[in-house]
Amino acid sequence: MLTIGVNTFLLTSPFTNESVDIIRQFKDWGCDAIEIALEDASHIDPHLIKRALDDNGLRCSSICAAMGPGRDLRGTNEEQQNSIDYISQVLDVMAILDCPVMVGPLYSTVGRAERTAEDDYKAQWDIVVKQLKTLASRAGDLGKKLAIEPLNRYETDFINTCEQALKLVNAVDHPAVGLLLDTYHMNIEEKNSAAAIRKAGKHLFHVHACGCDRGAPGNDHIDWVGIRDALKEVNYSGSLVIESFTPAVEVVAKAASIWRNFEPSREAIAVQGISFLRSHFGA
Repeated sequence: MLTIGVNTFLLTSPFTNESVDIIRQFKDWGCDAIEIALEDASHIDPHLIKRALDDNGLRCSSICAAMGPGRDLRGTNEEQQNSIDYISQVLDVMAILDCPVMVGPLYSTVGRAERTAEDDYKAQWDIVVKQLKTLASRAGDLGKKLAIEPLNRYETDFINTCEQALKLVNAVDHPAVGLLLDTYHMNIEEKNSAAAIRKAGKHLFHVHACGCDRGAPGNDHIDWVGIRDALKEVNYSGSLVIESFTPAVEVVAKAASIWRNFEPSREAIAVQGISFLRSHFGA
């Protein structure tokens, strides 16, 4: 059965030890799990967070990577090392949280979107593959996974589609590395989201289920029937996580260009979205 969750960006940023007080809210909304957006591994005591999750009958479905300025696997040597250190530290936290997968655009800084010459892109590609191979080995040793997320063209020029992400996964060639597909980004970049899911197949590790406007899933024009059927066809058994933002969390709102509310409240995004996902996907 699929696991239903919500990303912590809906309520807070950064996620710290003080955020332990909001964990109950996710349980009250009807979540099975929480996706923790962890800006820095030092922000939390994972033992404290794990106890709070256990006390509320929740699990950490995933850690959402925060690839902000200074973290870039195709950037300067310093930016590459910052990324490696950050991802490695998060993997250690995941071991304590019993969290299976780290997800997101692990390859680059979010917002780095520019026209890149073919030779420069190839050089960047080779660097990213090399660094991901190292990180994949580390993840594999810990029994954890890394899920690469394609972003829309306005947020990155590096990986926009499932096909591009699969090429990267195949180049890294490690069982610990697969894909995260996000319905919001697919709605922009894919000709057919269901076809992209089928193409991902066994490499699909994680799914972000978001409305076409980043609002509640189901209250939008996305082909949820096609997505449901495609997930069944590829025998997907992971998590469906609502990753939505509101202007109330100002840091995230600015980064994601969130200038208005998509639903009446944050609770509406979570409760209505979870209700739809459970009824539509039988979760």
